[in-house]
Amino acid sequence: ITASMGLGRAVRSLLLESPDLTEDPLIGGLHVKISGCPNGCGQHHLADIGFHGATVKGQAGLQVPAYDIFVGGRYEGGDVRYGTRLRGKVPAKAVPQVLRAFLIFYRDHRQPGEPFHAFVDRRGRESFERIAAPFGEVLPFDPQSSLSRDFYEDWERTGLYRLERGEGECSA
Repeated sequence: ITASMGLGRAVRSLLLESPDLTEDPLIGGLHVKISGCPNGCGQHHLADIGFHGATVKGQAGLQVPAYDIFVGGRYEGGDVRYGTRLRGKVPAKAVPQVLRAFLIFYRDHRQPGEPFHAFVDRRGRESFERIAAPFGEVLPFDPQSSLSRDFYEDWERTGLYRLERGEGECSA
């Protein structure tokens, strides 16, 4: 559904530019997983923070590549739990900023030594939905604006996004 590998590279770039976050041992140990579709090959549902590909309606009948978000999953030490799916979708080009906002929220509001899944349980899904909501806005489409066109394209793709089902980046 979406170009998850391109998004993965964008997230990696963001994290490499964010030593204020990644040098924190609790943040550095988090599992962030991305799947291009709901099939789960990327195990987004088991991640501390997971994303799976989706689409949202844009203007003029256009589609926008987007992601559903999951928080609080885990799979270590025999303790397996699916993450909680947040309400609403976030356009693909906003995912790195949403992730950064989640990490800052965790860094600034956790209790000493609190694991991310416990933080999610304590703060609740609604806290993360409030953080993600402003990023979910779909920009108006202006064919003359490179910013607008970029928003309506998927990561590392050219041309306006259009949902195409078929062979993708995975084997599903």
